[in-house]
Amino acid sequence: MPLPIIKAERLYQKISKLLIQQIKDGKFIAGQALPAERDLSQQLGVSRSSVREALIVLEILGWVDIRTGNGVFVKNLLPAQAEPNEFDEISVEELLKARELIEGELAALAAINASDAQLLALQQVMQQMQDNAKDSSEFHDLDMKFHFLIGELTGNTILEKILKDLWNQRYSAIFTRFEALCADDVSEVMLLDHQNITAALVKRDAPAARQAMRTHLQHVYSKLFKPNFS
Repeated sequence: MPLPIIKAERLYQKISKLLIQQIKDGKFIAGQALPAERDLSQQLGVSRSSVREALIVLEILGWVDIRTGNGVFVKNLLPAQAEPNEFDEISVEELLKARELIEGELAALAAINASDAQLLALQQVMQQMQDNAKDSSEFHDLDMKFHFLIGELTGNTILEKILKDLWNQRYSAIFTRFEALCADDVSEVMLLDHQNITAALVKRDAPAARQAMRTHLQHVYSKLFKPNFS
C-alpha cells in the first residue's frame, strides 16, 4: 500500500491553523479581538513577523478582520471551509531576506560590469522616479524598471531571470495585502535609497552598491513588519 504524501507546512500555516482551531473551539468568539501580535508571539514561541503573516492569511481567508491601530477581530460570519493549507504562498519574510541577499550581490556585480550607457540609462530612470515621486502607481512601475535594469547591468541573463522571479512574488495575495496594510507613503524613503544605490553604481563602488541595496531592502522589511496592528 502506498504511503500518503506528507506536505511540508510553512510556519505561518501552522500558526493560522492553530488560531482557526482556537476560534472553532470557542476560545475566541465572533467580534472578539485576538491577543496583540507581541503577546501571540510570546505565547506561541515564534517571531512576531511569523504571527503577522499568519494573521494576514487569516484575513484573506475570511476568519478575521484587521483594523490597523485597533486590533485583529474574529469575523462575525466565519467561512465554511477555508483552511490555511489551501493557502500556499511564499513567506513575505523569506522573500525579503532572499531579495536582500541576492539583490545586494547583483548590485555589486552591476557596479563592476555596467557600461557607461547602461549607467546613464539608470540615472535617467532615477530622474523619472524623482519626477513621479507623488504618483504611487507610476513610482511603482519605475521602481520595478530600476531593479530590472540593475539585473541587466550584471551582464548575466540567469541572474536577470532570478531577479524577475523574485520580483514577481510581490504580486502574490499575501504580499499585496501586506503592502496595503503596512506600507504607507514610502516614496520619500525609497527615493533616497534608490539615489544611494545609483550613486554607488555610478562610482563603480561594488561594496557600497551592495550595502546600499541591502539597506534599501531592510527599509522595505521595516515598513512591512515594524508597525503594530494594535
